[in-house]
Amino acid sequence: MNLFTNPEAFERKLFAGPRVRRLRQGLALTQSRMAQDLGLSVSYLNLLERNQRPLTAAVLLKLADVYDIDVRQFTSADADRRADDVSQALARSGTAISRGEIREFADQHPDIAAALIRLAESAVTPLADFALPSPLKLIRGHLLDRSNHFRVLDSHAEALADELRHGGHSLDAAIRERLRARHGLNVRVLPWDVMPDQLRRFDFHNRQLLLSEALDGASRTFQLCVQLATLEAKAEIEAEVADAQPRLVAADPFASKLLESNLANYWAAALMMPYGRFHAAAESLGYDLELLQARFSAGFEQVAHRLTTLQRPGLRGIPFMLLRADRAGQISKRFAAGRLPFASEGGQCPLWVLYGAFEQPGKILTQIVEVEGGEKLFTIARTVRPQITPWGAEHPRFAVALACSLDHARALAYAGGLDLQGAPAVPIGHSCTACFRTDCRQRSAPPAGAELTIDQAARGLHPYGFKAPSTGERLQ
Repeated sequence: MNLFTNPEAFERKLFAGPRVRRLRQGLALTQSRMAQDLGLSVSYLNLLERNQRPLTAAVLLKLADVYDIDVRQFTSADADRRADDVSQALARSGTAISRGEIREFADQHPDIAAALIRLAESAVTPLADFALPSPLKLIRGHLLDRSNHFRVLDSHAEALADELRHGGHSLDAAIRERLRARHGLNVRVLPWDVMPDQLRRFDFHNRQLLLSEALDGASRTFQLCVQLATLEAKAEIEAEVADAQPRLVAADPFASKLLESNLANYWAAALMMPYGRFHAAAESLGYDLELLQARFSAGFEQVAHRLTTLQRPGLRGIPFMLLRADRAGQISKRFAAGRLPFASEGGQCPLWVLYGAFEQPGKILTQIVEVEGGEKLFTIARTVRPQITPWGAEHPRFAVALACSLDHARALAYAGGLDLQGAPAVPIGHSCTACFRTDCRQRSAPPAGAELTIDQAARGLHPYGFKAPSTGERLQ
């Protein structure tokens, strides 16, 4: 993928001194050494780091080549997204600060900004005491901090996938044989009425892995991979959990178990869709999810989830965000390769195509949206079902949305023939209580912290008006 999918970005001066300095300090380099690596003078590098010179495209390319990094971390989009998150955090506390001040703070002090965002996310109400976040929020925050990418797990699963391919069997058959030959496990598929409340169970005493017939083919393979992860990637998973434990255990001991389960699922997906082959296929197929399903014998949601993990240095994919929701707007999955809008919270706007997907089950829908901060996203959405459901039982139905910055959309098959810059964008918000758009006909509640106004002599789009918190300056 061409990293410079938005050439217009270089027409604007890019000041990224703090980010250059953090990179240098993270690599334990002196200014003299970095200047030598980049072919610059020490004085010029010093001016760059102090934001007294803009970061040119030539220097940006040199940074990417010498240090094998993703140049997107030096563009303004990342800081803009962080500034949006800080704005939302401050809005919930009823604090109004100018967009410029927030942008400068988020750029100059990203670690403090991230801590502020986490504290705001952990609060039960906008002005509540800082409550400990739930285990689920802790894990979501950890995955987001890691850009939903775990290099060691990916490499380990990829190596095993290459080994299993040599036998010439399908992945499903190869794993069954490996479980039998190496671990003494037999795989049995049982009728749904025998396992009505479980999809997978490991019978340790009888050395059997029991799977429900309610699982489709791709889901059965995935569950086989998860079981193999607990046996052959245990050390790698435990090392990742141990690295995260100091912060997680201090807040909630259950979080470590939840992270371990998430990482086993991560490894399983990496075995089904090995990084190198999957990344190459995604790039060549224009990220066509259904073609990727066919090529890797995977499910739609499995492929969409895997696309959020393609952040290997030197071989990155589009940084996607995935949300899964039900008709009521409850988010049950949230994964992201970067801090896009809704990466950590929000996404309950009914104008988003994620919820329109329920009206056309099984059909892939697309939409260009614009969030309050002005950033535009390209969204792909479709309904999914988690497993086969017998007649008479409740049929769970969810929809998934896969979204990326509009700058990346031209690499997608779904954007073919579209005028991405000229196409109208649907204005959406995080949720009604966190959105300050005054012209939305879909609004169901006023924004939290807003000053409400009532005009008895007139009726607007909704029965109340409102002003932004504090100074009345709208945070956007």
